Amino acid sequence: PSAAPIINARPEPAVMPEPRPKAGKGFLWPVRGDLVEPFGVTGKGQNNDGINIRASRGAFVRASENGVVVYAGAELKGFGNLLLVKHQDGWVSAYAHNELLLVGKGDRVDRGQAIARVGATGHVKSPQLHFELRHNSKPVDPTTQLVEG
Repeated sequence: PSAAPIINARPEPAVMPEPRPKAGKGFLWPVRGDLVEPFGVTGKGQNNDGINIRASRGAFVRASENGVVVYAGAELKGFGNLLLVKHQDGWVSAYAHNELLLVGKGDRVDRGQAIARVGATGHVKSPQLHFELRHNSKPVDPTTQLVEG
């Protein structure tokens, strides 16, 4: 039997484009919803390197700032469909548990652009977005950097 066709497959770019300069001050909230798990130590003795935001399944997830997609896939255990977006000045944003990814590795994204749809993939039971901000690889509490769009 032949393998199932790959939908929207594209060759990876030979050279990753550089992110465009930031479009605004701070980072936009990637989705509207209630905070279900804050940044930091959780009650389970674990650490949340980001925040989890409850949202409706299928709601658009928006890029928090101009950047370039450096990862789009589901290989990281527990995160489901995950996007990593590189921004200028050493920043990276992560968007996990998506139902559908609307962009691929190497794509330039604009602040506020729809990049995924909320889902419940990975280790979550209800639709939500796990969102992380890292600066020079170090996790930063997103709530200290997020601004309304």
